[in-house]
Amino acid sequence: MEFRMADNDLCVQGCAVVTGGARGIGKAVCESLAAAGYNVAVNHSNARSAQVAADLARDLEERFGVSARAFEADVSSFEAAVSLLEGAACALGPVRVLVNNAGITKDGLMMRMKEEDFDRVIAVNLKGTYNCSRAVIPAMVKARRGRIVNMSSVVGVFGNAGQANYAASKAGIIGLTKSLAREVASRNVTVNAIAPGFIETDMTRAMSEKAREAALSRIASKRLGQPEDVANAVAFLASDAAGYITGQVIGVDGGISL
Repeated sequence: MEFRMADNDLCVQGCAVVTGGARGIGKAVCESLAAAGYNVAVNHSNARSAQVAADLARDLEERFGVSARAFEADVSSFEAAVSLLEGAACALGPVRVLVNNAGITKDGLMMRMKEEDFDRVIAVNLKGTYNCSRAVIPAMVKARRGRIVNMSSVVGVFGNAGQANYAASKAGIIGLTKSLAREVASRNVTVNAIAPGFIETDMTRAMSEKAREAALSRIASKRLGQPEDVANAVAFLASDAAGYITGQVIGVDGGISL
């Protein structure tokens, strides 16, 4: 099962689908792609975030003069991913950019981690990236045009105590990115990953002061990143200027990986 690309190109750039796009890094990514001229499909996962996503879509239309819509879908389901991408293509034009940003955490030491917590993180973060990529790739290959940007993490590169499930999902995304990039590069479809470090989001704001200070001590730039720092990297990878870049993992981490 895969979606069929709509024939009508509703804007010059086409459509960008951002999973987990209602808040934090996803919201900033939606804004950066709208500023670049893409119609934007703002994905959210449940009814609790529906109003936030709808408000963002309306704001994108008013500020950037593009078309934008909110789409509810749990990307851990392949059928839901197909429906999301099909709906976006029908409403907003051919999907030229897919940003696999949706992600969750369920932290805990391995010896106490529940199996369902491991499975759910893998299902959303890694399987969700597979689901949306698998759904969109045939249409991008046929069009000989496409950009996929996957959201990994420095945790997927270095690991982190208490986040074995999250680290495994993000490391898996790196492997998926490199493998898929090899498969579709000859069709003018690029696939890259971004590995953010500590970014100022709801997740990092919930950190204790001690944990926050420990994180800052490891960052060469001595500050947390902003969602816009990640969004700028996404916008570049989605642009024509990045057409010869594929299979890469771009660290947006203020130097924590040095």
